[in-house]
Amino acid sequence: MKPLQNFRLQLEEQEEQILAPYAMKSKQSKGRAYAEEEHPYRTHFQRDRDRIIHSTAFRRLEYKTQVFVNHEGDHYRTRLTHTIEVAQISRSIARTLRLNEDLAEAIALVHDLGHTPFGHSGEEVLNEIMKEHGGFEHNLQSLRVVDILEEKYPNFPGLNLCYEVREGIIKHESIYNRPIPARFYPKKRATLEAQMVDLADEIAYNAHDIDDGLYSGVLTEETLAEVELWKKLSSDCRKKYPNISASQRRTQIVRMLINWEVTDLIEATTAKIRKLGIKSLEDVRKALENILTFSEPMKKLNAKLKFCLMNHMYRHFRVIRMSDKAKRILKELFETYAKNPEQLPPSTKDKLKHTGKMQVVCDYIAGMTDRFALQEYKKLFDPLERV
Repeated sequence: MKPLQNFRLQLEEQEEQILAPYAMKSKQSKGRAYAEEEHPYRTHFQRDRDRIIHSTAFRRLEYKTQVFVNHEGDHYRTRLTHTIEVAQISRSIARTLRLNEDLAEAIALVHDLGHTPFGHSGEEVLNEIMKEHGGFEHNLQSLRVVDILEEKYPNFPGLNLCYEVREGIIKHESIYNRPIPARFYPKKRATLEAQMVDLADEIAYNAHDIDDGLYSGVLTEETLAEVELWKKLSSDCRKKYPNISASQRRTQIVRMLINWEVTDLIEATTAKIRKLGIKSLEDVRKALENILTFSEPMKKLNAKLKFCLMNHMYRHFRVIRMSDKAKRILKELFETYAKNPEQLPPSTKDKLKHTGKMQVVCDYIAGMTDRFALQEYKKLFDPLERV
């Protein structure tokens, strides 16, 4: 057992030698809310990564919507496949910038655990319903999942993740911009690993939304031809591979897009670190703005791409129809459970003893997969469906 006992210390020593001075080192962690004995051969962030992967909420991501609802096809991205893609991109960037890969991977794997069924449509309807009860926002819900709702350990609630992973959750960018809790020091910048996962997330969804949009027919190459970023990549691909199929061309352009954006991010960030004279983790914390960045030209190209996706994909009538249907489903489920909590399963109903009814119902619905929400809706409202 003695060699294993030394192995974690060896890993921590390797981090000191290999990682950049401004990277987050495992032994620098602020630690966990509940004290635990150190593991003999895994660092703090490696343990966190493993706990996240083994959580119930992580498994549920397989049947949660990214853009297209799960039953619309087997080849579309789900929250789970998106999360895996973000983790893969994050590790590649972290390795090149000499950041902590394990921390980056843990934040990438955990960042979407609080998402509702049916994507942002679900988040919007829960936020509306919970308006008088603190609202709903998926980052705060992700934190609630790992701090409270996961019930796997006898000595503490949640997963007892390290401060830096939890900080990465709460400082992940959100459309709702809710205040960051004081215990996470809102005026201090997140680690570079957390900042980087934000942009890896953007790279991943830009690329796979194009891929899924083209596969579904919601997007066309003619529409994307108006976008400078796509136009250049498509031209380069056709010159390099003049005789490939449309499917292969789509795949190649998407991988070229990821590679181009990752390369730009690495080069722009390296230049900014030099320009700002970032030498330590404390320099990162005190910076006036995030350090991980795309170049200005890439920001403009991405903005035009997002504008195109918004107008031609996210506002496509098929996507709008499913979004509207999803909102009605979740709203009716919420109203039914809130009106008569006796319809909640026993394990959920037990939580009413120490948590308010609206929060219990909100947690229950937020944790549902698309598939389970649709099944529940049929059981509650279809007179011919067995309950």
